[in-house]
Amino acid sequence: MEIIGAVHLAFRTLLFLLLWSKCEGGESEMNHVTCGSLVKLLNTRHNVRLHSHDVKYGSGSGQQSVTGVENADDANSYWQIRGKPNRPCQRGTSIRCGQAIRIMHMKTSRNLHTHRFSSPLSNNQEVSAFGENGEGDDLDTWTVQCDGDHWERDEEVRFKHVGTNVFLSVTGEQYGHPIRGQREVHGMSSANQHNWWRSMEGVFIQPSQVPLRHDEL
Repeated sequence: MEIIGAVHLAFRTLLFLLLWSKCEGGESEMNHVTCGSLVKLLNTRHNVRLHSHDVKYGSGSGQQSVTGVENADDANSYWQIRGKPNRPCQRGTSIRCGQAIRIMHMKTSRNLHTHRFSSPLSNNQEVSAFGENGEGDDLDTWTVQCDGDHWERDEEVRFKHVGTNVFLSVTGEQYGHPIRGQREVHGMSSANQHNWWRSMEGVFIQPSQVPLRHDEL
C-alpha cells in the first residue's frame, strides 16, 4: 500500500508540475505582441503614437502620409501586425525578435512603407502608407529589433526597414495645415533615441484564439 501511495503522490506531483509549466508558458505568451494583433505604437522619446489618415503628401511620393499624434484616443492610430507577403504568420503566434513583419494601417488597409524619397520637413527618408486592401510591395517589410526571444508588449523596440536599412523614427518636426501639430515620421539610418517604440492600446490575439483551420494573415 505504501508503494501504491508513493506512486500516486509522484503522479500527482508530476501532473501539478506539468500544469504549472503550461500556465507559466501561457502567461509568458500573453505578454507578447502576436500575429494579427491590433495595436497603437508609441514613440517613447516624443510621446506620440504612429498615425495615418487618407491625406496624401504634397511632395515626394504623393502617397498617404504617416505622422505621430499626441492624442491617445484617435482611431486612426491602430495598426495590425502581419507577416511577410510570401511568408504569412499564423494568427496568435508570438512575434520573434528579428522577425520580418508588415504593419498595416487598420482604417485604410495600407501598409507602413518607406522608399528613397526625402521626408518633407527633416529631409530624412519619407515614410508613407502604401498599397490597397493590405497588399503593397516588398518595401512594406520591417524587422522587429528587440533584446529577447520575442517582442514583449511593455518592451521598447525598433523597426528596421528591410529594403533600405533605415529605422522608423520621430525627431519632433511638426506639420502645419491640414494636419497641424502632427509630427513627421521618417526613416533614419542610425539607431538612436528617436526610434524606440512601445505597443500601447490594442487587441492582442492569443494562441488560444487561433482557428482550427489555421487562418493566416
